[in-house]
Amino acid sequence: MKRPLKISFIALLALFIIIQFIPRGHNEGIARGGNDISKATIFPADVNIILQRSCYDCHSNHTEYPWYSKIQPVRYILDDHIRNGKKELNFTEFASYTKRRQRSRLRAIRQSLSEGSMPLSSYILIHRNAILSEKEKQRLQQWAKTAGDSLSLKN
Repeated sequence: MKRPLKISFIALLALFIIIQFIPRGHNEGIARGGNDISKATIFPADVNIILQRSCYDCHSNHTEYPWYSKIQPVRYILDDHIRNGKKELNFTEFASYTKRRQRSRLRAIRQSLSEGSMPLSSYILIHRNAILSEKEKQRLQQWAKTAGDSLSLKN
């Protein structure tokens, strides 16, 4: 191995080892709090099961971290996905949203499902159980429409 290549390899290895010790945040709060979506909308058991399996890791205050999340820089990437997911929609905090924002988020769920943009392809690549069948997508869209309509009636 030539000297510059060897030095570069050692530097990258040292950097990889060092970043393992940098503290990172955890999204391991309460999965169901007082502001949970189940408190604000019609929330059938079958919808709950689908959302828990395919959505809650990135869209709630509680993530079930896989083993590989302990390795940096993978953890940074996961944390970024979770942070962005919760910023867009947080099922744990849904009841604290204004009615307008709740309706908007329910419409966004329907749109994301029809476009196929959720769950993220990078997520289902590893979490094969999070893949939604057409029947599950239709069920979630139906639920989101019904829940959004019921919110409209409350105003």
